[in-house]
Amino acid sequence: MRPNPWLDCIREGNLALGAWLSNPSTINAEIMGSAGFEYVAIDAQHGAIDYSTMLPMLQVLAIGDSTPIVRVPTNDSGHIGKALDAGAHAVIVPMVNDRAACERALAYTRYAPEGERSFGPTRAVLVEGDDYYDFAADRISLIPMIETVEAMRNIDEILSVPGVEAIYVGPNDLSISLGIKPNTNDPRLDEAMVEIVAGCRRNGVVPGVHASAALCAKRVEQGFGMVTVSADVVALRAHVRQDLATARGTVADSISSTY
Repeated sequence: MRPNPWLDCIREGNLALGAWLSNPSTINAEIMGSAGFEYVAIDAQHGAIDYSTMLPMLQVLAIGDSTPIVRVPTNDSGHIGKALDAGAHAVIVPMVNDRAACERALAYTRYAPEGERSFGPTRAVLVEGDDYYDFAADRISLIPMIETVEAMRNIDEILSVPGVEAIYVGPNDLSISLGIKPNTNDPRLDEAMVEIVAGCRRNGVVPGVHASAALCAKRVEQGFGMVTVSADVVALRAHVRQDLATARGTVADSISSTY
């Protein structure tokens, strides 16, 4: 199997930093995949990415060393199976609110008798080798999302499911569930983050979170061991606006100095 730096990182207790892809672009995937992140996640839930665009992005990510992860649209055996068969090493599954949902998602990532994943790793065998079946149970991961008040209430039941090594927090959905406007600096969100991390520590699970480079230090201080610090669409929007503002300022200075 190819290197899996994200999984090795979290199993060794080290910080894993990652990037996020929402735009269906192999160029974006190449940029992120060659940057040195421990993992790169392809967003097939909220991003503009479907299977036909996800597959070539996974092919491009294979050029680099980052662990390829896919956030699937729903907790569904078809979505999860196709992402793994296409070569993802892990799936992030949204809205896992109770133990039954977590057990179901995990079963979709495991072959029988441990689970109910259908065997047909069409591309995975090409890039991982003919022995894919032999190591899939140990090297393919489920990452359930904890992003609602209901999930927080059931956190110990969710995180005690055998085979779950990491979870992922979606701050905006968690904010909405807490009655907070998304993308708002509210102490209640930080309190929820700390509570989730405490649950992870009780159950020996690594907490992951969607964040930014500016928020990374804070999230690490809170106890997160997996932090997404860059996203293609966010970075592009920010730099485009910055470039336009800089150019307009430079032109304005030039004009004012001329007259």
